[in-house]
Amino acid sequence: MFVFLWAATAYCMIIDKKSLFTSWAELWGWDQVNWQNFKPLLLRFMVAVLGMVLFTLWYDPARFLFLPQNEPDILWRILILYPFLSALPQEYIFCRFFFKRYKPFFGQGWLMIIMSAIVFAYAHVLFINPVAPTLGFIAGLIFAHTYWKTKSLALVTIEHGLYGNAIFVIGLGYYFYSGGIS
Repeated sequence: MFVFLWAATAYCMIIDKKSLFTSWAELWGWDQVNWQNFKPLLLRFMVAVLGMVLFTLWYDPARFLFLPQNEPDILWRILILYPFLSALPQEYIFCRFFFKRYKPFFGQGWLMIIMSAIVFAYAHVLFINPVAPTLGFIAGLIFAHTYWKTKSLALVTIEHGLYGNAIFVIGLGYYFYSGGIS
């Protein structure tokens, strides 16, 4: 999956560099990583984590806190590497690139956010279970909204990293890697 993800990212970067790129500062948007933008993001994250915990306990209680309890050595690696190896390329593709490339088709409002979320969810169909694309759509709405509001690849990558790490700690990570394929 990582080879495919990074190959797609490289393809998008080539197109971006040739026709859409303006500057590194504009690409990353580090100026948007501030308390004013981070506070609502963290509040939304806390509510979402509670929802994910409740969903896991209802849907698949045997998976709840599976990695912390059974594979702590793997978990700390995921917590460190996931934001860089998975969240960053996904946000580059589904926010940065998608918003720039498809602006003529979907505009700059809610249609763009919804279309980005649909494509993000569809990418999670590869995991062949109902959890990944469903949660992918919800997460896609959250991430696309953050990007739409801030135009910050840095902020949306941090946000995606938080959610992805929470999913693995809580136990839903099973549905977001090849182990979740039936």
